[in-house]
Amino acid sequence: MSEADALFALLRQSADAPSVAAIEHLVRDAPDRELCRVNALAFAARNNLDPEHVIAAFLHAARVGLFELSWNVLCPGCGGVLGANASLKTVHTENYNCAVCAADYEPTLDEMVEVTFTISPRVRRIPAHHPELLSFFDYCTQLFFGSGLEVTADEALMDRITLETVELPPGDKVLLSVQLPAQFLIVFEPVTHAAHFIDVKGEPTTERRSLSVVYNDVRTPTGTTEMRPGPLRISFENRTGRRALPGIWIADHDLHDFMSKRRPFVTAKRLLTNQTFRDIYRTDTLDIDQRLKITSLTFLFTDLKGSTELYERVGDLAAFDLVRGHFRLLNEIVAAEAGAVVKTIGDAVMATFPTPDRAVAAALRMREAMRELNEHNGSDDLLLKIGIHEGPCLAVTLNERQDYFGQTVNIASRVQGLADSRAIFITAPVVEHAETAAILAANGRKPVAQQRSIRGIAGDMAVYEIP
Repeated sequence: MSEADALFALLRQSADAPSVAAIEHLVRDAPDRELCRVNALAFAARNNLDPEHVIAAFLHAARVGLFELSWNVLCPGCGGVLGANASLKTVHTENYNCAVCAADYEPTLDEMVEVTFTISPRVRRIPAHHPELLSFFDYCTQLFFGSGLEVTADEALMDRITLETVELPPGDKVLLSVQLPAQFLIVFEPVTHAAHFIDVKGEPTTERRSLSVVYNDVRTPTGTTEMRPGPLRISFENRTGRRALPGIWIADHDLHDFMSKRRPFVTAKRLLTNQTFRDIYRTDTLDIDQRLKITSLTFLFTDLKGSTELYERVGDLAAFDLVRGHFRLLNEIVAAEAGAVVKTIGDAVMATFPTPDRAVAAALRMREAMRELNEHNGSDDLLLKIGIHEGPCLAVTLNERQDYFGQTVNIASRVQGLADSRAIFITAPVVEHAETAAILAANGRKPVAQQRSIRGIAGDMAVYEIP
């Protein structure tokens, strides 16, 4: 049995069978470029599979050693990778600079950090495992651009965009002669992520001009040089310890079209709210002093009404079995709605969801599940109170677990505290979410608005009860 066969045998024990079959076909038969930085959502769509099952399968595949996980900080403008990380722990909070866009970006875990999967070299070797051997086109399409860009394997479009390319070994110099068209040009080097703009305009000239471009390990601001159309000699010098691949791009509508073709990808936020990820990686996510921003996350808190009286009424052993059964159901529902249980506190649950509609769908299912469980037990012992709120927060490590901090978390907890037995209370950001409205309408639920006082919030706050 080969190592790949042994790893797939392990994977079948923990992941969804159709997803594993599709991943095995990918590993054994796909072209090399498709095994570099796999976009799990695009893979699920292409194979008509449940995206949550596919994400879970890739996570298990990374855990057993079939794939390597990568957390890539992306430029929201061009979609380029500003920093590739084997762990979320090495994503820093300082601004990342994109030379192509000549802009700085503060990292957030919503759309600026993607999670991709690359085949392990132990399983199958691909050219991307040796970046120093890739061509300019392959380096750009496989390593520079993120998985959210629909980069075509057809080099025809890149040929129209690219005026010239050069391969520059460490310590080497080269002279490149080009004829400048009346276009805006970008001299781009994807390995060091350096760029220089040339704004070519005015009357053509036959005079040969010169431009010097030096690559080193110090990040320099993107500059712009104005020139007239005509001959140019560019001197490239590589003072880094690795090969450089400078190329000249024509920044016209073809380049714009190339960079504008986007598709969904697995964000860091989505992975942090994935139950399989939390189960597998647990504390190995963030450093103790790391604080990473999330601009929008939905929090759901639950609690059992009268749980103290329940213990007194039915006894510790019976009450424990009831509460444990309720936890099992809630965990299953949270995971089924693309959420994750962050922690339990006594008889309460704190869970996160990537979007408000998934939290509301989970809440409705939780309430129905508790009703059915009570009917099955012939009692009315489990009365679930639920509160939901959406907003910004910080991803942190607290008490040796990945957790969240901020006012959004506080409000979600206190909104749950307003709920009576079997009640679901949600806030304005949740009820105003378009997909939430669709779910409530489909279930025949019309939110009832109230003005309530929330501790820590000045004035009354609008909350909505879901009947």
